[in-house]
Amino acid sequence: MPNSKYLIVGGGMTADAAIHGIRESDRGGSIALIGAETHPPYNRPPLSKGLWKGKPLESIWRKSDEPGVTLHLGRRAKLLEAPDKRVIDDQGGVHTFERLLLATGSTPRRLSFGAEQVIYFRTLGDYERLRALSETGRRFAVIGGGFIGSEVAAALAKNRKQVVLALPAEAICGRVFPAEPARSVTDLYRKKGVEIFAGASVVGMEGRPEQPTLKIRLAQTGKDQDVAVDGVVAGIGVQPNVELAQAAGLKVDNGIRVDASLRTSRPEIYAAGDVASFHNPVLDQWMRVEHEDNANTMGRMAGRSMAGEAVSYDHLPSFYSDLFEMGYEAVGELDARLETVADWKEPFREGVVYYLRAGRVRGVLLWNVWDQVEAARRLIAEPGPFKAADIKGRLPA
Repeated sequence: MPNSKYLIVGGGMTADAAIHGIRESDRGGSIALIGAETHPPYNRPPLSKGLWKGKPLESIWRKSDEPGVTLHLGRRAKLLEAPDKRVIDDQGGVHTFERLLLATGSTPRRLSFGAEQVIYFRTLGDYERLRALSETGRRFAVIGGGFIGSEVAAALAKNRKQVVLALPAEAICGRVFPAEPARSVTDLYRKKGVEIFAGASVVGMEGRPEQPTLKIRLAQTGKDQDVAVDGVVAGIGVQPNVELAQAAGLKVDNGIRVDASLRTSRPEIYAAGDVASFHNPVLDQWMRVEHEDNANTMGRMAGRSMAGEAVSYDHLPSFYSDLFEMGYEAVGELDARLETVADWKEPFREGVVYYLRAGRVRGVLLWNVWDQVEAARRLIAEPGPFKAADIKGRLPA
């Protein structure tokens, strides 16, 4: 029965950041990690970005081999017996702890068809599978026009593949970007050769495993169109992996609820990363964030908190993306339903978009504008009220 001072369930970026956070305060306490993947922790963003631009695979690995750290890879935690401070994995291993971090991440939502023919792009294994298919395949379908779908579609197109992109919205990232920038991005994809089915749903899949045929239903006509491809990728959202916490009686509400010190409803158990629901004081709302900045910052803070430091997680996470030659950074609440004020240096090519509610800035989109995330955070923290005339020029476009 392995016993550790610190036990981490999860093997992703959050878990690795927590290891380093613990070591900032406790150089000698034993740490164990239970990870479902057979790989040690690695950076996920390059899977849909840099690795498709020639970045070497070995560049993704994180340095989790700190002294006193034991990695139990290829195992899933199946049962958390919180009162006894122990976790049982799917191989029957029993792991006891003094303090536990749940960094269990999230699982892609799945379609009701396609089974294992569809790549739900999330892990290194998913990247390797798609990369292998792209060596011989010519035409690929991507389902979903959000964060993952837009990046994978761009990556494949830049690697000279024919890409079909099917999305339920009328434009790429239509839930995040205001209407005009979203249409501009969608037009860019079409210019790059991506065939876009907007306002569409994929309702079925047939054919041979090596060449499936998608049935795409167009909302305007209600008719189905068959599209034959060599591979299918889906990015249709994720669900937080809360089952372990829920079964153990921890408080769960769109993720595992944590306080400012990242403790759950049991003080010896912490949660961080995709799976954690935290209250952000600046926005005064509960959030669950699925991006790199939150994984790294929250994981490190959780590690420090586990090691006995007094911490308060009031960080407002940012995120970023590359879409062909376009790129953006963003921070705060980006919701196309909010009031937006655009300050373009060059329309839809370079500028800043502010998201407001009740006269207060809730989020900022930096469109091909760089090194302004901290300034954007400060602006979001200001109480306002702001009007459109006041907000333009607050950040350099």
